[in-house]
Amino acid sequence: MKGTDGIRPLHEQSQDASVTRAFEQVPAEMPLAMPVQDFSSAPDDVPVRARNIDLWARRLLVVLLAVLPASMAAHEMRLSIGLDGISLWEGIYLALFIPLFAWIAFGFATSFIGFLLLTIGRGRGVQPRALRPGDPLRGQTAILLPVCNEDFLGVLGRLSIMERSLTQVMGGERFEFFILSDSNAENGEIEREAYQAIRHSFSRAVHYRRRALNIGRKPGNIAEWVQRFGGGYDYMIVLDADSVMSGQTMARLASDMERHPYLGLIQTVPTVVGASTLFARWQQFASRLFGPISAAGMIWWAGSEGMFWGHNAILRVRAFAQSCGLPELPGRAPFGGHIMSHDMIEAALLRRRSWDVHMVTADDSFEEFPPSLPDLATRDRRWCQGNIQHVPLIAKIKGLHPVSRFQLLVGASAYCTSPLWLALILVVLGGAVAGLWPASAVLPSGGLLALTAVLLFGPKLLSMIWALADPAHRIGFGGAARMSRGVLADIILSILMAPVSMLTQTINLFGILMGRKSSWNGQTRDRDGMALIGAVWLFKWHILLGLGLTLLAVRGDTPLGWVTPVVAGLLLAPVLAAITARKGLGRWADEHGLFQVPEPWWRTQSYRPLRYRLSVNGKTITPTWPANDG
Repeated sequence: MKGTDGIRPLHEQSQDASVTRAFEQVPAEMPLAMPVQDFSSAPDDVPVRARNIDLWARRLLVVLLAVLPASMAAHEMRLSIGLDGISLWEGIYLALFIPLFAWIAFGFATSFIGFLLLTIGRGRGVQPRALRPGDPLRGQTAILLPVCNEDFLGVLGRLSIMERSLTQVMGGERFEFFILSDSNAENGEIEREAYQAIRHSFSRAVHYRRRALNIGRKPGNIAEWVQRFGGGYDYMIVLDADSVMSGQTMARLASDMERHPYLGLIQTVPTVVGASTLFARWQQFASRLFGPISAAGMIWWAGSEGMFWGHNAILRVRAFAQSCGLPELPGRAPFGGHIMSHDMIEAALLRRRSWDVHMVTADDSFEEFPPSLPDLATRDRRWCQGNIQHVPLIAKIKGLHPVSRFQLLVGASAYCTSPLWLALILVVLGGAVAGLWPASAVLPSGGLLALTAVLLFGPKLLSMIWALADPAHRIGFGGAARMSRGVLADIILSILMAPVSMLTQTINLFGILMGRKSSWNGQTRDRDGMALIGAVWLFKWHILLGLGLTLLAVRGDTPLGWVTPVVAGLLLAPVLAAITARKGLGRWADEHGLFQVPEPWWRTQSYRPLRYRLSVNGKTITPTWPANDG
């Protein structure tokens, strides 16, 4: 079977069921068609909705708030270097400087609006509505947990938290779990034994299916479920293997879907939980403190053209089946093959058929974070390839909403800021070495430096004000003193990490463009330290670049104070990675109140997941989650 324009369907189910399904304990099939989408033409009979003038006014305001400081910065630099005309080298400098400044200005504008919403507006419109007594849930919801070579006992532990939580909400009986495995045969056998040993301990249906052939990765896994069982369910909550969501939030999301028939997807903004290493604890703190105002601002201007991050979201099953059958793209990676960052494309395809896509904040929607800097870089490389793959699709997919195109462009351009930043540094230092200008002529003035600091660190200050103004948040983050220490430590670590990420993303981007595709295996979710020698080899290019930039600065008489933050981060990358990957330092930070965050609901309510003992491969194991739960 062939799609249009030589595009092959992603899910060809020609294999015999006994081959494609290695093991399963599932209900009777309830098939639902999921046609492959034709990107070359817009879909027919799509309902026309009236334009929301208020929403477009919001977007215009955000753009203006970003363009204004960027214009001021461009004017300031133009006066500094262009009084006698602009040379080619100076033109290159401005072409790099202005979009980078506009990028950070856009982030500040979004956070500033989010701050106003959460303080003055009290977060209206960014949270799922509370359930009212007597609100019935009529629809049936499937909770999908795709796994691929994960710590399956941890998966069951997280599932038990959610399963127990659903027993405490009205309508919780209308939810069923499906574990959808793409693990290899060895891990699949462990999963099978563990599942069969525990499946009768739950109070509701918990189904399991493992595919022997991993067709289309996670989107193929989900699509196979939709085609086999989607006809029996109204909604599906898609999670990752490290996700946790309370039963109350699940019920609220399902209720919102029932009240709004045009809703195709609601994406919650998950926060980080379960951190054990110092690196993960730092990122957990940053996510919990700085994330809410940024998310609130993004939700405010996105409106019904929200985004999908592939997990911790609820989808209308029939809308997803109608809109999101993904083709396999012609050609080689990074632009051909399976669509890797499928979630943003699926959100755009839902909106293409006029389904609303909304985002909401939720205090009890969680995910984990990679335990170390190298693990984050591995995940980021996959995301980089997926987002770069979107570039030709922005113009190729007909009928997309303009905001969907903008979001795909922003996602891809996020990985272009790193090489632009590196190029800007090299242009400044190279121009000074070549005698084209004294470095002081192109370095930011005091006023421009202050404006840059406001745009970069202003969102952190606004987040502190928001948290301190609310007693519950202030107590959750340990009070003003502990929160301030955490923010100061975050700023220092962020300054050191920024140049590391800059070079890492630049190397990843050019490697992907040269055809070195990313693997998509199970993620490393647990680590305790890494050898310093191995870290030095891993970050060898960062060290060489740090030495090279130092040499250029000395030869060009560039003030070392301007390059020290960049050089320090590059030279200290191995030490930063090795030290922050240690659980011992994570425990030390916990004991001393550094990077303290509010406790998740299952701890604050003396809640504990189901405890059980399993005999797997002859060993008796008592799994709990999170690992640092005690």
